[in-house]
Amino acid sequence: MDRLFDFTGQVVLVTGGSRGLGYQMVKAFAERGADLIIASRKIDACEAVADEVRALGRRALPVAAHLGKWSDAEALVQCAYDAFGRIDVAINNAGMSPAMPSHEVTEELFDKVVGLNFKGPFRLASLVAKRMADGDGGAIINVSSSGSLMPVPGVVPYGAAKSALNAMSRSLAREYAPKVRVNVLCAGPFLTDIAKAWTAEARETAGNSLRRPGKPEEVVTSALALASKSSSYITGALLQVDGGI
Repeated sequence: MDRLFDFTGQVVLVTGGSRGLGYQMVKAFAERGADLIIASRKIDACEAVADEVRALGRRALPVAAHLGKWSDAEALVQCAYDAFGRIDVAINNAGMSPAMPSHEVTEELFDKVVGLNFKGPFRLASLVAKRMADGDGGAIINVSSSGSLMPVPGVVPYGAAKSALNAMSRSLAREYAPKVRVNVLCAGPFLTDIAKAWTAEARETAGNSLRRPGKPEEVVTSALALASKSSSYITGALLQVDGGI
């Protein structure tokens, strides 16, 4: 095991961990020795991923949770600590980005988008950060979007919520320092499930420097780096993983 990416004995929580970028992160940490807590709304999907983690010889805890609800975030944290006694790395990855003209966005949809992309992650990160600060420390990674850094017509509530997530992360990094590191992984276009709704051209090309969308597994090294104890001098940072937008 490369010492820079050795997570043996560590406990990693990944929300939205049953598919897409979250699933790739779960596999990567498990392959490097970590025990996993996999959270998403569908327990069957979480259990299927947990079985893959256990097949690698690691412990796994699947948890059904709506990460836009504070009560679910609180229950998830308590469940994790009841099962493992700690969380070493927490990754706020769950999100949603429905596209439609801004004047057609309903209040209900607006609240759902902001809830899942900002409100819920704030509560989860805050609860975990406090426990980490009272214990042996740890790392939190909040997964944002390139849409938080540039104009995003058609998904304005999403981009705005992710911008808030960026600001929140920097503030939490200062509030719970020095024992807790909080960083942002700012993802660009990736060929996850959402890409099924894209045009064929959009699945092949992108308006970034690499001129293509990312493969889901290409997020792995960034997550490992931000979570690694060897990155002990990195906090409050925003890492763009977007092919050079």
